[in-house]
Amino acid sequence: MTERDAIFARIREGLTVAAPMPGHHDAALGEHHETGGSFQQWLPQVGESFDEQVAAFQKASADLKTDFHLLESEAAAQAKLKEIATAEGWKKVATHRHQLTTSAVTALGLPSLTTDDGYDVQAMEQSGAGISACDALVAQTGSVLVTSRSAGGRALSVLPPHHVVLARRDQLVGDLTAALQLVKRIYALDYPSFIGFITGPSRTGDIERILVLGAHGPKKLTVLCW
Repeated sequence: MTERDAIFARIREGLTVAAPMPGHHDAALGEHHETGGSFQQWLPQVGESFDEQVAAFQKASADLKTDFHLLESEAAAQAKLKEIATAEGWKKVATHRHQLTTSAVTALGLPSLTTDDGYDVQAMEQSGAGISACDALVAQTGSVLVTSRSAGGRALSVLPPHHVVLARRDQLVGDLTAALQLVKRIYALDYPSFIGFITGPSRTGDIERILVLGAHGPKKLTVLCW
């Protein structure tokens, strides 16, 4: 038998063994096979109150290395944004026209480019941060739900090295089901061209399982909520 034949023989042998369901690696596949039900059993449980959901989002954010700040007012959020900009030495920012972003960027007082009128990719990449709004914050997973309409297209959450998300407290939802129901309720039959969940800054662990941030997008993700 050649080495090639030996490799294929081991593959054929491996394919005869049924894979276990997630979370049940010591049990046979058939014992836990589901014909229906919900994926919720595999995800963290989140309480219904605002305080419980904020606590869940804060914990998930810490685990994901997302900087999350719950603030008392829009003015406090603008002050925090200025603090971050000064600390990181931003010279200009990228953004889009939205009730939350326009007032925040105006208060920031830095040169800005907007995605609404078209933009230069290199200029976007050289911006200190991409500042966008969102559709929702998902307490269960620490994710930010964005669409091409709520977040000024795709580029703001991908090209600049730091993505800053502005959100209101009433945009916090408990779980992924609630987030998807929100999308359906808002957009009905006219869905945006892009819908995404941003769960922490860009990362990879491909090389020797060492976590590296900013591999395929922003190295930092900050969420300011008031």
